[in-house]
Amino acid sequence: MAEEVSSAVTRPSRRVVLISAGASHSVALLSGNVVVSWGRGEDGQLGHGDAEDRPFPTQMSALDGHEIISITCGADHATAYSESLMQAYSWGWGDFGRLGHGNSSDLFTPQPIKALEGVRIKQIACGDSHCLAVTMQGEVQSWGRNQNGQLGLGTTEDSLVPQKIQAFQGIFVKMVAAGAEHTAAVTEDGDLFGWGWGRYGNLGLGDRNDRLVPQKVSAVYGQKMVLVACGWRHTISVSSSGSLYTYGWSKYGQLGHGDFEDHLIPHQLEALSNDVVSQISGGWRHTMAVTSDGKLYGWGWNKFGQVGVGDNVDHCSPVQVTFPREQAIVHISCGWRHTIAVTDRHNVFSWGRGTNGQLGHGDTIDRNVPKIIETLSTDGSNCQNIEPSKVESLSGKIWVSPSKRYAIVPDETVQGQSVVPVKGSGGDVSVPESDVKRMRI
Repeated sequence: MAEEVSSAVTRPSRRVVLISAGASHSVALLSGNVVVSWGRGEDGQLGHGDAEDRPFPTQMSALDGHEIISITCGADHATAYSESLMQAYSWGWGDFGRLGHGNSSDLFTPQPIKALEGVRIKQIACGDSHCLAVTMQGEVQSWGRNQNGQLGLGTTEDSLVPQKIQAFQGIFVKMVAAGAEHTAAVTEDGDLFGWGWGRYGNLGLGDRNDRLVPQKVSAVYGQKMVLVACGWRHTISVSSSGSLYTYGWSKYGQLGHGDFEDHLIPHQLEALSNDVVSQISGGWRHTMAVTSDGKLYGWGWNKFGQVGVGDNVDHCSPVQVTFPREQAIVHISCGWRHTIAVTDRHNVFSWGRGTNGQLGHGDTIDRNVPKIIETLSTDGSNCQNIEPSKVESLSGKIWVSPSKRYAIVPDETVQGQSVVPVKGSGGDVSVPESDVKRMRI
């Protein structure tokens, strides 16, 4: 026992470089290219080789030595990228080809996406069931579910491997963002694009129609956009002057305009018009924004306290989230029902839904104010006591066939069939119903 304690103490101190929150899991990149994950593990999204939940951050041993520089969570899957190896990795729920490996199998440890081998990637975005990668040359590749054209390929066919979006030929894309069934992009020239499912105006194109290829958003009055993020069915963008715009679904106030009305084109958030917004993140039905002076504001659906302001009522206008010692926020990520933030003191806080341990506090309690994740924070144990997972390398990949873990459920529109909630849909009857779905047995 004494030897174990001594060993833990001698480990080098690390700090959190990046965080990303999924539907019910969380992933962080630590200094030294170490990746840790925690929360719900049923679909392999934690990358530890099993389906167990983890209430504390656990080191993803399979990625040790791969010099990972970025991580991104989808709803129930995740990706990572190694710049030195020029290789992207993915793992978790594999339905609709969202892992990019040419099949729909679940993957419980990270595996390289062969179609992206040797590609220099600037950014990866993951939505509910689809992913996109922006290359250093400003090209965009997409893969996964495509029933509403969210891949931007001009069809509604899913893609099991990454494919280049030809509509961006000659256009240098700066970044992309992925929602449930829609996608947005910002170009180096500051143009904003939207495509995919548009029923709530979340494409910003002035109507409620789907788009199968990227279409330029013209209603931003000459403003150059520099950031974009997607919630489940709403979109957030920031202009070069630091002004924040939101559009799409606002049933829970997630657009922040003081009401619950949808907006079909980008609408400037007046409540933050005197602030310069430097970072944004969209959750399932809530939104977070960081200002240039490190203040954090949240609004939208707040049933589980995911807005972080000490109550559980929805907020249709921005409310400031407070932290001890007036720490400034340097990084923010919204999951579906939880939120994670990193401060300038190298502390990590989480709040919201905790039922699967996605808050990283060792329990399954919901919290409506930020609580420090001790094991990841300078004011805690500073990554000294993080346990490694038992999967030591990428060589022994663990696949799980969908047929072994799921029952195939016929489309709800078939005569005589009863409606069965889709995994991860939250029972939302407005989820597009155009394909066969899987449910856990």
